[in-house]
Amino acid sequence: MRRLVSTCLAVLVTACAMPNPYYDPAKPHHTPAGFRNNYPHAGPQGYWKWQRERWREGRPRKPAEGYRFEVVARGELANPSVTWIGHATLLLRVGGLNFLTDPQFSERASPLAFAGPRRVVPPAIALADLPHIDAVLVSHSHYDHLDAASVRALAAQPGGPPVFFAGLGLRPWFAALGIESVEELDWWETRRLRGAEIRFVPVQHWSARTPWDRNRTLWGGFVVAHPDLRFFFAGDTGYSRDFRDIAARVGPVDLAAIPIGGYAPRWFMQAMHVDPTEAVQIHLDLAARRSVAIHWGTFDDLTDESLYEPPARLREALAGRGLSPEVFWVLKHGESRSLEGVSRAAREPARAF
Repeated sequence: MRRLVSTCLAVLVTACAMPNPYYDPAKPHHTPAGFRNNYPHAGPQGYWKWQRERWREGRPRKPAEGYRFEVVARGELANPSVTWIGHATLLLRVGGLNFLTDPQFSERASPLAFAGPRRVVPPAIALADLPHIDAVLVSHSHYDHLDAASVRALAAQPGGPPVFFAGLGLRPWFAALGIESVEELDWWETRRLRGAEIRFVPVQHWSARTPWDRNRTLWGGFVVAHPDLRFFFAGDTGYSRDFRDIAARVGPVDLAAIPIGGYAPRWFMQAMHVDPTEAVQIHLDLAARRSVAIHWGTFDDLTDESLYEPPARLREALAGRGLSPEVFWVLKHGESRSLEGVSRAAREPARAF
């Protein structure tokens, strides 16, 4: 037993000490052991204090008795359009391409099948009912954003696998699943896919799938530039100056997918998860024509706000900035919105990456 414990500790220490194979000292977000955010911020403190508070105060509070999230039956999907499947999973259709963001179709957002945050709403479109997916945008490695069973199913879809776009360091994870159609990107790097440019951009967050791989893979958002639409996907993020940097480098976006949930308690979550007020500020920083709310109302027990609170807080935040709710869509699970007429392309020349 002692030898087993010693071996496990040795493996853990070795894993923690492994150098970053992507390390470039000319890039400030690279470190010898992994990656870091662009702007200084207080890291999360007091995880066990938070857990004690949750136990003592009975958080997170469950939806009121009789409350039900509405799931919209799938109809014909327009092109261009956006459909909220749940949490951070969106289906974007533009110019004959089908993009899927942060695929999570499993019952739990957890490495364990029997424990961890559980869905309160099933995926609004089943994996088998998706149109053929051309590209999957993976923002980071957390279990509520990257799910092995969902990725395997997508790789096995009829007609061939999609291209998985992900941050540096995630290719080995995909390779362990037998998936080779992966494009790794550093921040600000661009790839092309059938008339679209896919650019990986910095957001303020972190990564981990085990206790010993924290920040060893790169997290980020995406800007997809197509002649018909310019789309931004945040994945998961705290608020930082990164959004003004993105706007300065790529120009205004037509549609931004921005988290509105996962923010409580603020003393613990603020550095890495925006609240609805900050989500509205991101919308303004990006000069987005429209935004769509993600990262809410799907998994229980992730954070402390009630599952149905974020939309109400978002309405208040929009009103406080003199903005109409129509500029920041809160979709029902499975609801689609046509993006016809949303693009600036007819009026403004697209800025090349």
